[in-house]
Amino acid sequence: MMCMQCSSMESIEQRASTGAETGKPWIVLAGMILILLAGCSAPPMVRDGAPSQDVDVSQIPDAVPQPHYGPLKSSPYQLAGVSYQPLASAAGFRQEGVASWYGTKFHGRKTANGETYNMYAMTAAHKTLPLPSYVRVTNKTNGRSVVLRVNDRGPFHGNRVIDLSYAAAKKLGFQNKGTANVVIEAVDTTQPVRQVAQAPAAGNSDEAAALTPLSIYLQVAALSSRTGAEALQKRLQQVITQPVRVSRVEDETDALYRVRVGPLPNRSDALKVGELLAEASIERGHLVFE
Repeated sequence: MMCMQCSSMESIEQRASTGAETGKPWIVLAGMILILLAGCSAPPMVRDGAPSQDVDVSQIPDAVPQPHYGPLKSSPYQLAGVSYQPLASAAGFRQEGVASWYGTKFHGRKTANGETYNMYAMTAAHKTLPLPSYVRVTNKTNGRSVVLRVNDRGPFHGNRVIDLSYAAAKKLGFQNKGTANVVIEAVDTTQPVRQVAQAPAAGNSDEAAALTPLSIYLQVAALSSRTGAEALQKRLQQVITQPVRVSRVEDETDALYRVRVGPLPNRSDALKVGELLAEASIERGHLVFE
C-alpha cells in the first residue's frame, strides 16, 4: 500500500510538470521544494524507556525530606475531560495501588512543579498529592522501600496511582516489569520522633517504648559489596567525627550493606553532617528514623 506522503509527492510532481509546460516557473520551484520536504516515512515516535547504560542505583541516595515554607502547588486542574482536586496537605496520606515509572522520554523536561525531571533522581509523580511533598513507597512483592520527592503530576494511564523515576523503580526492583503493587505513605517532615497523646499506664512497656524518640541516622549508601561499603565508611571517617556504621540487610533476592552515620542527636545535626559530606563531594545521604 502506498503511503499518504508518497501519493502527495506524486501529485506535487505532476503539478510541477504542468507548471513547467504552462510557463509558470514559480510553480516548478514550489513543487521542487515540496518534493524535498515530503517523504514516505512519518516522524519516528519517541518511546519512553531506560537509559542505554546500566546505572548503579545503590549509589543514589533517597530524597531527604525537607520542610517546605513556600506555597504548595495544590490547585485543581483538568486533563482529558477529567477534573482533579489535589490535597491541601499530605499529612496522614496512605494509598495502595499500581506504580509505574518514566525515563528517557521525559528526562530533562519540566515537571508540573517547575523543576527539571531527572530520571536518576529520587522523585515521583502523583495526581493529587501537593507539590512538593515526600512519600515512602514500598514494593509489596519484595519489601524494598524508598523515600521520594513528589514534584510532578501523573500517571494518567489505566489504574496506576504513582509514577516513579527510573532510579526509584530500579531501587524497588521493578524496572524490567514496568509496574509493581506498592504502598504509598506520606513522610511527615516536621515530626522526626514518634509521639503519643497520653502518658503510659504504669508497667505498660509497649506504651513506654512508644514514648522513646526514634534514633536518627544519615544513610549515605546501600551497597551490594561489603568491601565497597567499608571503603566508603573509611572515607566518611576522614571527613566527619560522628560514628559511621556498616550493617548487612537481606531481602528475597540479595544482601545489601548499609552505610550510616549516627545515631545523631537531632535532625538539624544530621542535615549539617549531610552538608559536610556534600562539600567533600560525597552524597549527602537521607535521614532514617529507627
